[in-house]
Amino acid sequence: MLSQKSLAAFIALLSWGAIIAQFLISINNSTISNLELIIRFFSYFTILTNLMVAICCTSIVLLPNSAIGHFAAKPVAITALTLYILIVGLIYNFVLRFLWHPAGIVRIIDEILHLIIPMLVFIYWWRSINKPLIQWRSIFSWLLYPMFYFLYTLWHGASSGFYPYPFVDVSVLGINRVLINSLSLSLVFLLLGLLLILITRLIAKKRG
Repeated sequence: MLSQKSLAAFIALLSWGAIIAQFLISINNSTISNLELIIRFFSYFTILTNLMVAICCTSIVLLPNSAIGHFAAKPVAITALTLYILIVGLIYNFVLRFLWHPAGIVRIIDEILHLIIPMLVFIYWWRSINKPLIQWRSIFSWLLYPMFYFLYTLWHGASSGFYPYPFVDVSVLGINRVLINSLSLSLVFLLLGLLLILITRLIAKKRG
């Protein structure tokens, strides 16, 4: 079995590789300007969250004594990251997977970003659960990332006409439907986040 540090290194390498490969594929298939391509590429919650995974795991392995390394290794940071990447996996596999059918290398990268990395991060998180206990109020700070992402998506979509996901496409669904979808997603974030906190508290006490 891989050590915790080795698992973090593997996740980092896999994340960086998948993100870079996805970017190169996007460039190869692009019909828009490079600047617009870059903006759109980093407008996907999947890409941003996998980038967070890559940076955090790299920091844990290569910069353990730095400020970012200490922060990334904190239980509250690891649990928040686990929440975000699990949402990536859940939304894709239950909502978006059936909307397109990638093949070849595109499908492999797709599975890495939306299935394999979420599973590996969950395993890393599960193995890292320990004291100190995570406070329930942490969930409120965790919701800031998806909230700002949603506001950015609405702003960018209104100015460019590009919406990265169909459930936030105001031009098709209308703002009322998109707001309802966002509230539903917020509830998923909230409940899953609280569940992760509960699990960490129960296991930390058991291992205590």
